Amino acid sequence: MPSPTLPAHVLRLRFDDAVQENVILAPYTSARIGGVADILVTVNSADELADAMRIIWEQETPYFILGGGSNILVSDKGARGVVVLNHAKETIFESGDQPTVWCESGVILSNLANRCASKGLSGLEWAATIPGTVGGAVFGNAGAFDGDMSQNLIWAEVLTQDGHKKLSVEEMGYGYRTSILRTAPCGKNGNENAIILSAALRLKNSSKEEASARIESFSERRKSAQPPGASMGSMFKNPTGDYAGRLIEAAGLKGTRIGAAEISLVHANFFVNHGETKAADVYALICLAQKTVKEKFGVELELEVELAGNW
Repeated sequence: MPSPTLPAHVLRLRFDDAVQENVILAPYTSARIGGVADILVTVNSADELADAMRIIWEQETPYFILGGGSNILVSDKGARGVVVLNHAKETIFESGDQPTVWCESGVILSNLANRCASKGLSGLEWAATIPGTVGGAVFGNAGAFDGDMSQNLIWAEVLTQDGHKKLSVEEMGYGYRTSILRTAPCGKNGNENAIILSAALRLKNSSKEEASARIESFSERRKSAQPPGASMGSMFKNPTGDYAGRLIEAAGLKGTRIGAAEISLVHANFFVNHGETKAADVYALICLAQKTVKEKFGVELELEVELAGNW
């Protein structure tokens, strides 16, 4: 069984002041929700991320990786063990007839999309309104506006307890908002997911004006359809042939509040934090939406958001 805690001094031997104890996680999430982590270690490169994971695995300590903090609901009870805050952000562009970009997994996807546009490179415009990291996008096949990571990924460099490996886009087993990393554990013990260290993405030559115009169009569409304020992004995956937001609204739940958490009046697949919201209140809304939609329409809503920490 994993040990409940890892002595912070073990990580400090490698990461020094980048290791903190008893850290509130709410400020590190887009929903501004989450309890206290026993240990938070900030890594600033793929090499540091790999080193942190080797220490954590060696100590058999619970952990999770925190990137941009979107699409995640962190428990009010916080997280035992170690939370690894991924700030690995090195990026290298390769020009030519078939341009590419290699980037570490902590790169913010929306920033990357805008950087590509500023260089006259297209293909990632769909990602300009997605707040998460490249690692999270590769892991969950993030997408928007008829684009997704499966269309851009060439390969992902991952780390397991067996070592480094490169997975091609075909090997990622991509589906709607999922990948083989999300559905099939890997590594010698069969009980941990691979850690995404970096990725190579396929781009196209364009012009700054054309790429920027597409990003502006997508941004305007996003602003008109989704609520402002603190949220986790889309709460549920869209069922085949339908939309989660439509089902929740048709179930009469739009605007429902528990505590300071609300099913948005703008888009029912977004749950908004209106103040000192507890993760338990958001989870209660999740259960209510799933139960009501199942009763009224026979559809089981599947979470797109990850539940993290000590539930």
